[in-house]
Amino acid sequence: MSEIKKVGRRKIHPVRIIIYVVLCLLVVLYITPLLWMLSVSVKTNAEVMASPFSLPEVIQLGNYIYAWTKGNLGIAMLNSLIVCGVALIVSMFLGSMASFAIARMEWKFSGATMGYFMIGMMVPVHCVLIPLFVRFSKLGLTNSLIGLILPYITFSLPMTVFLMVGFFKGMPKELFEAACIDGTSIYGCFFKIALPLSKTGIFVSGLMTFIGNWNELLLAMVFISDTTKKTLPVTLTYFVGPYATNYVQMFAAIIIAIAPTIVVYCLFSNQIVEGLTAGAVKG
Repeated sequence: MSEIKKVGRRKIHPVRIIIYVVLCLLVVLYITPLLWMLSVSVKTNAEVMASPFSLPEVIQLGNYIYAWTKGNLGIAMLNSLIVCGVALIVSMFLGSMASFAIARMEWKFSGATMGYFMIGMMVPVHCVLIPLFVRFSKLGLTNSLIGLILPYITFSLPMTVFLMVGFFKGMPKELFEAACIDGTSIYGCFFKIALPLSKTGIFVSGLMTFIGNWNELLLAMVFISDTTKKTLPVTLTYFVGPYATNYVQMFAAIIIAIAPTIVVYCLFSNQIVEGLTAGAVKG
């Protein structure tokens, strides 16, 4: 009986206690600003100025209605969905094919091609902003959604290739050898074997691509001047005026903008961590 009691009473290591405490503090650190924004978004400006950290006396849902209608968030969200959706589909398609070629096809410049994509991860958008704007102006691509889609695809490809190469290298080589013996073409190996087995990698890289483009501000602000073609991050800047700022409506607009990404992360957090770990370690 004494042995059973000893087994049942497992000692908790002090290091584990410290880790749990640190994680709890990090959760509080990240959740508190979100809760504060949510609280401010349902207040009046007078309440915010008087006591910004207190709970609202009366919940003001009209702030959200005003932000959605008067702030043109509906049109901006549609533009963001179009731009990010098209960039996601094209970048995932091209990136997956390039990753499969680098990871599974034997050719002379596969390593150099991988290095070329990795260089793309180190080039900040600020370095190419002016050349892109000058070139797009000559081609008539400024002030159009296609002028945003093209650079979004370009800057999304390096991360997509980096993640997908790890997934493709982690697949057993015997699967592709057996498929080739059975007469499957290289396209069949890619579409029938590689893609179905890399669903987690496609999901993770696609989610990172979509959220990165969804929150992008610099290119959208520089390339687009028509109000009806502005994306969501640019539209949020209109709630800040040069002489006055309507804080409650601005925070309501921010909550609307970040709500989809928060919901996605909460629902698929385990898949995201699993996919990032697998893509970074395998191969």
